[in-house]
Amino acid sequence: MFLFSKSSNSSMALRRLQVTWCWFCVLFLRLTVTAAQTNTTVTVTAPTTASFNVIKGPNITKPGCQRQCGNVTIPYPFGIGLNSGCAIGEFFEVNCNTSFSPPKPFIRQYEVTEIDDNHIRFVSTVASSCYDQRGQILENDAFMGVNRTGPFSFSDLNTFTVIGCDDASLVTGYIKNFSSGCVSVCSRAEDVIAGYCSGAGCCQTSYIPRGFKGFFITLNSLQNHSDVFGFNPCSYAFLGERDKFTFRGAADFSDPTFIYRTLATVPVVLDWAIWKSNCSEAQKANDYACHPSSFCVDSDTGFGGYRCICAPGFEGNPYLSPGCQDVNECEDPNTNTCEKICTNTPGSYNCSCPVGYFGDGRKDGQGCIAKNKEFPVMKLSLGLGFGLLSLLMAITWLYFGIKKRKLKNLRKKFFHQNGGVLLKQQVSSNHGGIEPSKIFTAEELKKATNNYAKDRILGKGGYGTVYKGILPNKQIVAIKKSKIMDESQIEQFINEVIILTQVNHRNVVKLLGCCLEEEVPLLVYEYVSKGTLFHHIEHSGMSTWMSWENRLRIAAETAGALSYLHSAALKPIIHRDVKSANILLDDYYTARISDFGASRLVPLDKTQVTTLVQGTLGYLDPEYFCTSQLTEKSDVYSFGVVLAELITGKKPLCMERSKEERNLVTYLIMCMKENRLFQILDPRVLREGSLEQLQQVAELVKRCVSLNGADRPIMKEVAMELEGLRKFTARHPWTINNQQHRDEESIGLMANASESLDLYTVPLSPYSDLVPLSGQYSLESTDA
Repeated sequence: MFLFSKSSNSSMALRRLQVTWCWFCVLFLRLTVTAAQTNTTVTVTAPTTASFNVIKGPNITKPGCQRQCGNVTIPYPFGIGLNSGCAIGEFFEVNCNTSFSPPKPFIRQYEVTEIDDNHIRFVSTVASSCYDQRGQILENDAFMGVNRTGPFSFSDLNTFTVIGCDDASLVTGYIKNFSSGCVSVCSRAEDVIAGYCSGAGCCQTSYIPRGFKGFFITLNSLQNHSDVFGFNPCSYAFLGERDKFTFRGAADFSDPTFIYRTLATVPVVLDWAIWKSNCSEAQKANDYACHPSSFCVDSDTGFGGYRCICAPGFEGNPYLSPGCQDVNECEDPNTNTCEKICTNTPGSYNCSCPVGYFGDGRKDGQGCIAKNKEFPVMKLSLGLGFGLLSLLMAITWLYFGIKKRKLKNLRKKFFHQNGGVLLKQQVSSNHGGIEPSKIFTAEELKKATNNYAKDRILGKGGYGTVYKGILPNKQIVAIKKSKIMDESQIEQFINEVIILTQVNHRNVVKLLGCCLEEEVPLLVYEYVSKGTLFHHIEHSGMSTWMSWENRLRIAAETAGALSYLHSAALKPIIHRDVKSANILLDDYYTARISDFGASRLVPLDKTQVTTLVQGTLGYLDPEYFCTSQLTEKSDVYSFGVVLAELITGKKPLCMERSKEERNLVTYLIMCMKENRLFQILDPRVLREGSLEQLQQVAELVKRCVSLNGADRPIMKEVAMELEGLRKFTARHPWTINNQQHRDEESIGLMANASESLDLYTVPLSPYSDLVPLSGQYSLESTDA
């Protein structure tokens, strides 16, 4: 696309095009005459491909090593035999188990079905549960865990599948954390359609990320299959290659061989790499694995490592000496495009014509032409040259006439693609709604972020990446760049614009504008400098400002903002993803709620809406998860989890804690019931807060996380109660007395609590054993 801003520039550009074309015609005629007098040799570059299979060529394995195990070829750097020296390292050693017929290859305890230059495929695992007519469990393998060590990580070629008519399942990856879930329901076998996994009898997640090292699956039934037992006694859940599984409808429900058939036909795919150095580091070391005529590619799984690939025009095993070997394209009729003479060269080949002929010698080009045809060829060349010149001039004049129309259509295309029409409709339907204060151009935001440089990234989330930007007026902003989106994601983007343009609250991040001129839409926010509350809680031991008074203030500010969203906004707004990572802190450590991508506007005449379940593991309202009925009480539950984080300094979920302590909310309520609440509280909170305050906040958490939404308080009540506790803190004697009085009262509180409540086995570092575990739910169910 060309852009001309002045007519004088347009005329100058046209004259330059005409002069350039005249010179081209002169050069073309001179080359034609020269070609008529001499032979021509044309070098043809071997075609490149996106990937090269290492098992091509004769040198697949190390000399003297076994090539196959049963029906599976094992290429180096993999090798058959433990401690045999046939593999590049212990993680690549394959045990060929000959007790099977034919033999089967295994890496550790996992059966291998295929190895190529990018991936390795293993036999997967299937979680299952079977019930009798009364809903009693007959067979229960509803919890499955898989852990891959070494240079392997799960590929994005996999998908998560749930089979059944009364089931909900969750797959959670670890090391690189993610969570995804599926709900599969139906009431009759006739409702199930073979070949479709849309939530009726079969559910599949739309996306599984790459790079995680292990996963575990939990499978639960909603009503123990008591209503569907007649045609669906069992349910299944598994992770496997996306294109290998085909749902057979109700026939899968009654197939006793379903697990064995799935294990035999649906492998799980892993990426592999030479561990652990990247290309630049490995080339400096003595153990660099790539041999001549190959090049090195860094692994993009996030765990380091590299792979070797044969250069274009070469084939073989790049990990074995003498490396990749030249392919003789002249001997292959599929690659040889020469008409007469073909000469092979390293990595390529040349086409030429014999004496008495001229041309480029290629079948798909000019070919070889006898010299007695010289004059007709010259006439043809002259005619083509002048014809092309006339055509180019005509196209040039037409271009200036239709340029403005093309530019207009292109802008219109991006506007429609990024939800501009939907944005207009939403704004017009919000009587009195406020449009974004500024529409930024794509060029403005590109300059502000230094072309979206990596060092400008502030964070990444479920809906996109946030960059730090500096506008021409030196204002610092946060620019949210969404991922390439389908229609549902465009609705989420427009939803966030509409919500934030209606919100005017000091504890909510302010939207400054948006941009619809890029392939992906962008939002521009005010910059909030001090990061997320989650980060400060995690490092509370090093933060002097994280006092009990400040924690209580942040809780009250957050509750006040949510109360405003629920009851004081133009239309009630349910955030739907309240968590400490979405609460930012400004220069004065004031709480600012952010990330409204999953939020919903609620009509004034409704108290709940039915939605696809979205949220974050550990913060998600269990009542909302089970019913898909979203209410403001779902935000109350999530806020209760945040409040529990503030008083304990612990993460909502940590799989490395003991089973009873794994879920923070459950453990907190259990401690309250057993009269040992203060064992779980953060030591600093325990020192600075009064016994009455801490008990009241804990009781507030308990009410907020009640399993029954009707038993939870509304956000306005929560905000008022926290403000009352703040005033109590302001009146408390140690806020005006000296440090000695404060220490004496803290010691007294600790002593009394220890005598009456058995308080103290409190660890000094609440984060000593925590590993973050959070994920984005994307449950495949019908949105009412």
